Amino acid sequence: MKIRVIGSTKPNYTLPKEEAILFSGRAAGICYLPDTVETLFAEPTEKTTKRASFNIKSGHHSVFGHPTYNLILEDVPKILAMILNNEKMYNTSEKSARYTRMKLSGEEQTLYDKWLEIFKKRIFEVYPNFDEKRVLKLAQENARYLISVFTPSTVMEYTVNFCQLNYIINWAKEYIEHEEDNDFTIKVKEILRDFLGAVPNLEVEGLDSKVKGRSFSLFAKRTRMEEFGENYCTTYLASFAELAQAQRHRTLSYEMMIPSKEEYFVPPIIRGTELEEEWLKDISSLGKYFPQGRLVQICERGTIENFVLKCMERLCGAAQLEIMEQTKATMQKYLEELRDAPELYNYLLPYSKGARCTFPGFKCTSPCIFGGKDAMNRII
Repeated sequence: MKIRVIGSTKPNYTLPKEEAILFSGRAAGICYLPDTVETLFAEPTEKTTKRASFNIKSGHHSVFGHPTYNLILEDVPKILAMILNNEKMYNTSEKSARYTRMKLSGEEQTLYDKWLEIFKKRIFEVYPNFDEKRVLKLAQENARYLISVFTPSTVMEYTVNFCQLNYIINWAKEYIEHEEDNDFTIKVKEILRDFLGAVPNLEVEGLDSKVKGRSFSLFAKRTRMEEFGENYCTTYLASFAELAQAQRHRTLSYEMMIPSKEEYFVPPIIRGTELEEEWLKDISSLGKYFPQGRLVQICERGTIENFVLKCMERLCGAAQLEIMEQTKATMQKYLEELRDAPELYNYLLPYSKGARCTFPGFKCTSPCIFGGKDAMNRII
């Protein structure tokens, strides 16, 4: 066996789309390789271009997935990051609202700053042994529920292949043209117009997914039936913030719908206290901006094995609390539905007894402050 590099990402360089097409055209030639790779890569440019053009027209677009682009997106709203991150064919590094203090404007900044201080005080009351750094991080994590998904508040590096980028550009155009207008979609269209105006000119005519009938996967086209077995499908209400966390599980599929009734996530550390009413008043005052704490209907689908992989990430004292609670609730529902399927029930059962540090064969390399005993009972 021989392995060698025939192309790679080069810092501070934008691969011209003409070169990306040639690179892809040569990749297409490998499928019918009559001689050596060296001979193929030395063939006349006209022959390669002709082959690439044929692949575009025929819908054989996978060869255009070989070239990749590293994009830096600045002043990005959360909703655009979520749209992009739901497509799975990418790598991303995104500024975290869990770990950094956000700079906002107007009403959002006022309420964010107000609740950052409230959460810090409340966390110290409930967990007096926490150090200031931990308290600040947890306060930021909860205050970010107030930030609109449309506020340009984050920075992300997004690495995507040439074909997928062309698909995304075309999906954005189709969403703008065909999606029915409402309070939410009008704002999404504005963001997508900004995206199309800012993305580098790498679009190639015909390199789109129309022949494949694909579009943005984040937005559900219909409601789905729940089922639990070898594969599962479940729906639940959760915040935009939780959905953004869940998207990281690329082996699972996520879709969302905006319910007509406005509801908001209440962080458990203020739930049932006099602060809950004040929180709901403040976050609902930002309703027209669609804060990250707004509850959306989520559909989650996948295999039972990949659900276990999600549990290994999310049933943990270091995980976002909301997604930990939801994963635990899905586990309980899954087990209830499997009582007449003992093989599947017994497969899932060992992962239902507590945090991931209790899982068979699991060794935690960075134990959380709560430990296996208290991780699943925490309120922060």
